Amino acid sequence: MSLPPLVEPAAELTVDEIRRYSRHLIIPDVGVEGQKRLKNARVLCVGAGGLGSPALLYLAAAGVGTLGIIDFDTVDESNLQRQVIHGVSDVGRSKAESAAASIREINPLVNVEIHNTALDRDNVREIFSGYDLIVDGTDNFATRYMVNDAAVLLGKPYVWGSIYRFDGQASVFWAEHGPCYRCLYPEPPPPGMVPSCAEGGVLGVLCASIGSIQVNEAIKLLAGIGEPLVGRLMVYDALEMSYRKIKVRKDPNCVLCGENPTVTDLLEDYEDFCGAVSVEAQEAVVDATITAAELKEWQDAGKDIFLVDVREPAEYEIVRIPGSTLIPKGEIISGEALAKLPQDRQIVLHCKSGVRSAEALAALKAAGFRDAVHVQGGVLSWIKQIDPSLPAY
Repeated sequence: MSLPPLVEPAAELTVDEIRRYSRHLIIPDVGVEGQKRLKNARVLCVGAGGLGSPALLYLAAAGVGTLGIIDFDTVDESNLQRQVIHGVSDVGRSKAESAAASIREINPLVNVEIHNTALDRDNVREIFSGYDLIVDGTDNFATRYMVNDAAVLLGKPYVWGSIYRFDGQASVFWAEHGPCYRCLYPEPPPPGMVPSCAEGGVLGVLCASIGSIQVNEAIKLLAGIGEPLVGRLMVYDALEMSYRKIKVRKDPNCVLCGENPTVTDLLEDYEDFCGAVSVEAQEAVVDATITAAELKEWQDAGKDIFLVDVREPAEYEIVRIPGSTLIPKGEIISGEALAKLPQDRQIVLHCKSGVRSAEALAALKAAGFRDAVHVQGGVLSWIKQIDPSLPAY
């Protein structure tokens, strides 16, 4: 369905703007009027990472008058494979600052507002209230639900995107005209069920595919042209090179935007709502957690341990802790790998950061391996504390 323009047009375009945006101006559906609306628009991009990079670049190039960037992270070398708004010289720099510099290089006519902070319950309303449209480039469920809830409560539309390996999704959520994110996903998935990009990887160019779709939807909303993805979920498979659209209806029983909402304010703790790790894992790690330094002491002392790496084979090929045996978490959770584990040696589990090993530890405890422990911080802690020469990923 077509929707009215989200913003009013600016008073005029300068001669420089007419020259810069000439290819927009000669498109009948955009024209001078549409470009004036883009000039007058204020768009916030949540995240300057995989999706935020192409989104910010193309929003800037399109002439969106004010771009807000919220990101508290710094540029890491592993980001450069997909986060094209940053360069080698930006490694270690604030992502928000790095992105702002790239935007100014592309289009100095754009006003950039930097929010070099973590988005949380205390600041999300204030930050969102200053913008017409939100572009969601987040990579975790806790922030996604918070972005959705704040947008609904403030009456703001937002463009959502998600990427993983070769698959991408995009939609527009605007409770005033269609469903919200909770209508599509009423509850977050169980902890550990959906791997993050850091755990499962993502094809770099997929970010550009989904990020450009997000910008396309943003432009349509701002200028009031075409049919935005309100009430539709676009699913993209890069390996099959296929697109399909799924209808998403507004849920009359939605706890947030339904007929009788029960969620009328932001949640107290979105991390708790989404559950970084399961209750079983939280209980399992109590008095069963060691540090990377303790693991090294055990190894040096010749303690009889069986060190298990619960990551995936591709991760194991990149970097591994010496002496570890690869048994992916899924094989432990399913029970398939239990027969491979010795009964007469202490089992020590680790993953990349400690989340997956905690889940695997819970399964082992339930199976009777009472003395099993896991390494807090996993491979990342080993690299930081023991061997900085190993590649972080």
